[in-house]
Amino acid sequence: MELVYIVIGLALVEFWAFGLLVGGQRVKRKVSAPATTGDDIFERYHRVHYNTMEQLIIFIPAILLYANYISINWAAGLGVVYLLGRIVYLTGYVKDPKKRSMGFGLSWMPATILLLGGLGGAAWKVIGS
Repeated sequence: MELVYIVIGLALVEFWAFGLLVGGQRVKRKVSAPATTGDDIFERYHRVHYNTMEQLIIFIPAILLYANYISINWAAGLGVVYLLGRIVYLTGYVKDPKKRSMGFGLSWMPATILLLGGLGGAAWKVIGS
């Protein structure tokens, strides 16, 4: 499970780093707290950070389920794709929000596979018992 725990840790570090980017943009673009609007580029960074938090709520339990019931190595591999997808999402969204689709897909799809696979594995265990 160490591989999965490392991927989860990296996902949390990535989320933390995205938060630092938001804070940096808040200062650079003079968007005073608690405002979350007022500068287009700041809003893009803020939205990426918030969307990543939304994805983490699904990703973390899903990767644990998948690793427990299906495969630790596949869970970790899908988790790495998720991490890369979040980076692609960030860079695409900041350039132009219309360019976020590839990154969203690269993070949404692995999270979906992890969730459905893990849930299916748990159900199979109950049915097979």
